[in-house]
Amino acid sequence: MAKIKTLTEFITDQQTLNPGAKGDLSRLLNDIAIASKIVHREINKAGLVDILGEVGQENVQGESVKKLDLYANDQFIAAFKSGGECAAVASEENEDIVILDGPNSRNGKYLVSIDPLDGSSNIDVNISVGTIFSVLQRKDTSKTVTKEEFFVAGKEQVASGYVIYGSSTMLVYTTGNGVNGFTLDPSIGEFCLSHPNMQTPPTGGIYSVNEANLNIMSKGVKKYISFCQQIDKNKQRTHTARFMGSLVADFHRNLIKGGIYIYPKTTAAPLGRLRLLYECAPLAWIAEEAGGKATDGTQRILDIVPTDLHQRTPYFIGSTQMVEKAESYLNE
Repeated sequence: MAKIKTLTEFITDQQTLNPGAKGDLSRLLNDIAIASKIVHREINKAGLVDILGEVGQENVQGESVKKLDLYANDQFIAAFKSGGECAAVASEENEDIVILDGPNSRNGKYLVSIDPLDGSSNIDVNISVGTIFSVLQRKDTSKTVTKEEFFVAGKEQVASGYVIYGSSTMLVYTTGNGVNGFTLDPSIGEFCLSHPNMQTPPTGGIYSVNEANLNIMSKGVKKYISFCQQIDKNKQRTHTARFMGSLVADFHRNLIKGGIYIYPKTTAAPLGRLRLLYECAPLAWIAEEAGGKATDGTQRILDIVPTDLHQRTPYFIGSTQMVEKAESYLNE
């Protein structure tokens, strides 16, 4: 029987591949893992304690805030502050950056952008939710952090990943050396390597889009969806639709099975709906490292330089051939 490799062991092994590494990024990734275990625990007992439902307020995007949104946000920020490697956090739940001015983190080398609980509207009905994170390295740690330090293209990330809380809890991440997935073993409280060197199929049979918005989408997107709905000569469907309303859940399934996730611009959301910094860019790097592709319909997501913490973008991500096929309809 092969030896089980934990996330901590894997991160340490990866660190040894870089002779100049001092362990700060390794410790930050472990901080993320620790916080995600705490969030996992609360999600698993959410129906038994008073942590379901809304708190009666809206976040900066005008969306209703769930109790677990705030709980997850607090846990990750507390982990970063305690660890000391992170100097500031850009979160979906906070209008401005959160500067971690504790004695450990004041001179932290890294910045973290995070959606602490993606798809939280699904919690009450027991559907998979997730955490998405992105890590940037600071150019100058002697200066006070400003939000402008977050405004760099996604290709400058030094780590990105997500945690999916579903039938099992998995943490998937990259530092530019491939994509690896770790499943939480509750019996030992450790993330264990379960999906080494993840690769997404070049094409697939799943398209994920909110078809309720079809009437307000562009002509090109409508054409691509119509293409996906075609019946072949044997009267079989060529594609199947799967949309859960949880970006992490839809992306994770498509990453493994092959597929495309689409959230385009619409007449109601002309700039797109999803956030570039802490949703689109982190998953775009995962997709590319696994052999997939991510664009806004015309431009590579990782080349876009944000000008706002909560900047939105159209999003096409998944198997390369499927994304390119969708783009071909957009460019007609």
